[in-house]
Amino acid sequence: VQLQASGGGLVQAGGSLNLSCAASGRTLSNYGMGWFRQGSGKEREFVAGINWNGGSTKYADSVQGRFTISRDNAKNTVYLQMNSLKPDDTAVYYCGNGVGRGWPWRLSLVRDWGQGTLVTVSS
Repeated sequence: VQLQASGGGLVQAGGSLNLSCAASGRTLSNYGMGWFRQGSGKEREFVAGINWNGGSTKYADSVQGRFTISRDNAKNTVYLQMNSLKPDDTAVYYCGNGVGRGWPWRLSLVRDWGQGTLVTVSS
């Protein structure tokens, strides 16, 4: 499977962005999906996850209440709506295809990675 993340960019603090992750080569409808991020000099960390049918989601404490993960299985696409962005949210954001139907909340539960999209939040 190939995962293509898009939607990143430069935004001022308090602003919003909507990331997309489109898959090709395999249907994602049977798998959980996740968004992770990696800031400069930092380890990749979990941001948000969604189970195979969108019925269950999970968020990192740092983004709870500001970010929303969703999916459209008909379009084979997962989204991350990011509101009230902060400079600490600056990172490369990666989508990941889980190994099962649940949301992948750690790196070892991700089967395939997208190429990443850069989000920069200015103060």
